[in-house]
Amino acid sequence: MKILIMGLPGSGKTYLAKRMQPILKAAWYNADIVREMANDWDFSSEGRIRQSLRMKNLADFEKSQGRIVICDFVCPTRETKKNFDPDITIWMNTIKSGRYEDTNKMFEEPSDVDFEVSEMNDTNHDIIAAKILKNV
Repeated sequence: MKILIMGLPGSGKTYLAKRMQPILKAAWYNADIVREMANDWDFSSEGRIRQSLRMKNLADFEKSQGRIVICDFVCPTRETKKNFDPDITIWMNTIKSGRYEDTNKMFEEPSDVDFEVSEMNDTNHDIIAAKILKNV
C-alpha cells in the first residue's frame, strides 16, 4: 500500500509521517532525503515531475515486497500526484501558504483525498493510522 502525505512546505508532512511510520510498521521515504540521495535540487516543473517519478519507483518497490510505504512530499500538481499514483492520499491542509513563493504559485489543491488534516495535533497520526490498519 502506497500512502502519500502531501502539502505545502511547513504543513506538517514529515511530522505526521514520522509518527505514523512505527504504528503502520511502514517503509518511509521523505522527499528531502530522497532529493539529497539523488543530488537533485531542481524545483522546476520538470524537476518536480522527476521527483514524483523517483518517489513512485521507491514506493512501488516497497509495495511489490508486500510492505506499506509512506512517502511525504509536496506533490504540488495534479500531474505529480497522478505520476505517484497513491493508494491513500493524506493532504496536510494546515497552512494557506508555505515558505517558498514558487511552490505556493505551483501548488494545486488536490480534489480527491482520503484524509484531510486541517490542524496539527497530537492525535492525527493515531486516528489516521488506525483507520488505515482497519482496511489492510
